[in-house]
Amino acid sequence: MKTPLGYRYAATYAGIRKENKDDLALIVSDRPASAAAVFTRNNVQAAPVKVAKRHLRASGGLVRAVLVNAGNANCATRTGEKVALACCRAAARMLDAPVEQVLPASTGVIGVELDAEPILRALPRLCQRLSEDGFAEAARAIMTTDTVPKMAFGEVPLLEGTVHIAGMTKGSGMIHPNLATTLAFVMTDAAIPPTRLRTLLLPAVERSYHRLTVDGDTSTNDTILLLANGASGVRPDPKEQLVFGEVLAWVLEDLAEKIARDGEGARKLISIYVSGARDDDQAARLARAIASSPLVKTAIAGSDPNWGRILSAAGNAGVEFDPTKVEIYLQGVCVCRNGVAEPFSEPELKQKLDEKEVVIRFHLRGRGQGRARFWTCDLTEDYVRINGSYRT
Repeated sequence: MKTPLGYRYAATYAGIRKENKDDLALIVSDRPASAAAVFTRNNVQAAPVKVAKRHLRASGGLVRAVLVNAGNANCATRTGEKVALACCRAAARMLDAPVEQVLPASTGVIGVELDAEPILRALPRLCQRLSEDGFAEAARAIMTTDTVPKMAFGEVPLLEGTVHIAGMTKGSGMIHPNLATTLAFVMTDAAIPPTRLRTLLLPAVERSYHRLTVDGDTSTNDTILLLANGASGVRPDPKEQLVFGEVLAWVLEDLAEKIARDGEGARKLISIYVSGARDDDQAARLARAIASSPLVKTAIAGSDPNWGRILSAAGNAGVEFDPTKVEIYLQGVCVCRNGVAEPFSEPELKQKLDEKEVVIRFHLRGRGQGRARFWTCDLTEDYVRINGSYRT
């Protein structure tokens, strides 16, 4: 897919990771781009999150560049903000941009001091490599325990012309929806002011990253950033902005699903659909409770059609419902009707649950119109292995 006009990307190995693979990425807009962002609600926030918030306020929502490192979260350290600022200032000088228009982002181990020197030494090389064709390299550089880079693209045909959207994200573990999840950088060449951009980003995040969990942990570094630089020359009118917002949501949904599919140690993508709740909010709460249950996730890992775990998890969602009106479907097979067991062939369903994609449907009979979709993954022994040796 075509990437938006007016952006360049680069990646390099700065020496932050122990292994020799790219760990530093730079995203540059050739002109100041309107920006909107959401950040972690974790009470412990990494230095790059704090600095990025300040810079967005100081710049009035304009961004020229984003500097991202992997391998170190730059969180819970003595020199975190000093390092983040030093890197932003150096990048700003090389790009001839105001420092407040450079945003930092980091991902990796928490509590380990980040040395600015390797990043500062790598910056000239990084700037020399900037290219319109560097999108995929930047997406790979921000990975941590990800097994694949995660990218998504969209096009929006409008009266004045077509605008493009391109997003990259990272994440396999420490994933749970709480304002933002992981790192995500989304670029468009549409001309949209910062305040309007935010009103488009928030519902798109609600439909995508807020419908995602891997392990119930919200990171200290979570950031979703949307940039709109207007390089296409197309300025969507208010009605066209709604169309743009819909395509933006599709792009974010694609990225969120890729994260769930690549969950740490995951072998199966689980999609959960809830219907019949009083409203969409209650449906989302029910879906989140089912998706977050380790018992549900391990049952799916073992291809065990233990629907009682799903019913129990929903009952812990804090949503009032009548259990005698519950229907549960696994891979299209009804396993629970009116809150009790429905006859099914366990060997046949167990075989269906061996598939790489599993669908759970939780339906409340009645007049409720609330619906929600959620993504998660199975919980396997590999998750423990990966996270038991993350620092070492």
